[in-house]
Amino acid sequence: MWREGPARPGGVFPFFSHAAVLFASSALLQACFEARQWKLLNEHVILISKRRAQLKQAVAATVKEAIGYIDSTPDEDTKIELIKTLTSVTEGKIYLELERARLTRKLAAILEARGKIDEAAEALQEVAVETFGAMAKTEKIAFILEQVRLCLKKKDFIRAFILVKKVTPRAFSEKRLVSDGKQDGEKKEMAMDGTTAAPPDEGIPSLEELKLVYYEHLIAYYTHTNDALEICRCYQNIYDTPSIKGDTSKWTEVLKKVCWYVVLAPSGPMQSSILHMVHGDENLAKLPLYERLLRIFVKNDIVQWTDVQDQFGVEMMEQDSIFLGKVAENRDTFKLRVVDHNILVISNYYSQITLPRLADILKIDVEEAEKYLSDLVLKKTVKAKINRPQGIINFGAKPKPEEVLSQWSGNIGKLLELLEKSCHKIHKEAQQHKVLVPSMRQ
Repeated sequence: MWREGPARPGGVFPFFSHAAVLFASSALLQACFEARQWKLLNEHVILISKRRAQLKQAVAATVKEAIGYIDSTPDEDTKIELIKTLTSVTEGKIYLELERARLTRKLAAILEARGKIDEAAEALQEVAVETFGAMAKTEKIAFILEQVRLCLKKKDFIRAFILVKKVTPRAFSEKRLVSDGKQDGEKKEMAMDGTTAAPPDEGIPSLEELKLVYYEHLIAYYTHTNDALEICRCYQNIYDTPSIKGDTSKWTEVLKKVCWYVVLAPSGPMQSSILHMVHGDENLAKLPLYERLLRIFVKNDIVQWTDVQDQFGVEMMEQDSIFLGKVAENRDTFKLRVVDHNILVISNYYSQITLPRLADILKIDVEEAEKYLSDLVLKKTVKAKINRPQGIINFGAKPKPEEVLSQWSGNIGKLLELLEKSCHKIHKEAQQHKVLVPSMRQ
């Protein structure tokens, strides 16, 4: 098992084989565990890891064996102490990065259960799993989404958005698989370095489930920032998930939210594209009320807010997650979008209109009509100019000098061409009838 080394001032040093070192470390931890000496177990874990010229295999085996004892601890404080000991031992060791991440997640779960949300979030943020090569993609995504969840829970929305952007929608595509080298063997997930990744920890959801969690976190963030268009896009991605589309009760609720949020979003190229895309969805025909809702904004027809409220008021009350509670202002936003739609329709049919006439068409006060129109002009949704002393609105942008000059030049060219054709026909008629016109006389 051992042999004598060279004589040194301190005496004779034994040289153990690799197997002997591993066996001795395991036996020592096993003895401490059976004796229920948890403090001594922590001390020996640290001692083994800090021993001079210690083998990596011995440290890794010690940590993995100690991890197996975590669930057998007598109380939560002992469990936390053991987890903290193991995280300190694994710190800075690349070959133990996977174990460190899993230990940190267990510690964060305990801290969260005790109500220490800030400490749990801080503990998780210390681990940058996106750089871990041996960890499976599903486990990486699950870890990052757990970081995001805790940040949202403690209302740290900026950090939550930074963390959630570490995961791209492309990450939820199929896993990269690599053969295990055996004939007809099962293919396993490929790690960043091209080797086989470690299997995910127990309880890690599938990629499709993680995708749904990912978009739920994004929805929570965009609800805080009141970005209806981005919320709509998130629900669109949820709607396109196979597990959602395959269940009628699920896709119905998601499609309803897509319809409401695309209507609540400000007018723009992307909003218009999504609006027409959703309106053309074959499943929308199974929801007649929502088909009528989108038809209002797809067509270039003026609608009255009172009529819209009578048609969709009951449905708005049922969508409590959109129109009640903290997001009750969405009811006012819906009215604003109806007025905006009407102003856009009017701008397509009128080049000039008076403010009283605009207010009469919209069925609102003159002051409100001016306010809504001004907001659209500031957002550059509509190009218009208001002459307040005369109460006249001119739709359309003021042409640039180059455009005016180009138009004038084109008009002059057309005029000269018309004069030339007219003169040619006059001379032709004069020659046929042998009539002298003043310009033909000598």
